[in-house]
Amino acid sequence: MSPRGLWTLVALPCVAGLLWAASPSPPVKAPAIPQRIVSINLCADQLVLALADKRQIAGLTKNATDTTMSGEAAKARGIPLLSNSAEQILAIEPDLIVGMPASRSAALRALPEHTYPLLDLATANTLDEIYASVRQTAVAVGHPERGTALIARMESELAGLPKPGKGRTAAYYQRRGYMTGTGTLIDELMTRTGLVNLSGKLGKPPLSQLSLEEMVAAEPDFLIVESATDKVNDQGSEMLHHPALKDIPRISVPQAWTVCGSPAYTQAARSMATQIAHIDGSRS
Repeated sequence: MSPRGLWTLVALPCVAGLLWAASPSPPVKAPAIPQRIVSINLCADQLVLALADKRQIAGLTKNATDTTMSGEAAKARGIPLLSNSAEQILAIEPDLIVGMPASRSAALRALPEHTYPLLDLATANTLDEIYASVRQTAVAVGHPERGTALIARMESELAGLPKPGKGRTAAYYQRRGYMTGTGTLIDELMTRTGLVNLSGKLGKPPLSQLSLEEMVAAEPDFLIVESATDKVNDQGSEMLHHPALKDIPRISVPQAWTVCGSPAYTQAARSMATQIAHIDGSRS
């Protein structure tokens, strides 16, 4: 994952639920099916796009159409993109604002004393947390049955998923030597596919830097990398192609599948399991 996406790796304390933004007065009840939904967070974008009608969505974040950042980018085309300014939100007069977490938004703090229904989602770093976000978002956008159907589809896609990792060690290694630790979405994906996170074995925090020398000395069985770094495209990704790492098998996963707790979780899990099995098959 590139540095612009690193902030999503660590869970932030937040209570999920329907709140109201910038208002000391009694809250205004959200409509059963809101018609002017605004998302102020990339992860919230993906849930709104997956569960709301396109005509319901009045604004998304500026990265919503970026295919390298969002697994739902194709659905975002044609929807207004916002710069997270209070003025833009005011102009829309939303009947639902969705964030993850929304309550920390500078734009919301800058709003005058108006009442806006607010879905404040907790950051999702596990599959159960993703399911909880899906349910909450589906209810808030007026389509609870879609949340139920999406969870059922995800459960079906994960049913019987093998764990070809067999307890071997993997490191999620990123530009400039960043490594992702435990308690994160990628760590959960490692566990689901039978891998053990090298970061946890080394006692590292959720986000740390590990030099090439340290990585080689640690002898991981696999390196998990962003697919965008499969080729050298900047100095940050160049180190991932150092000859010292060439003999460590690689599992390549698009950042758009892991930057947020989203429906793309199942794609990431299945791809990782398939790649591990393919690597093992090529060795036999």
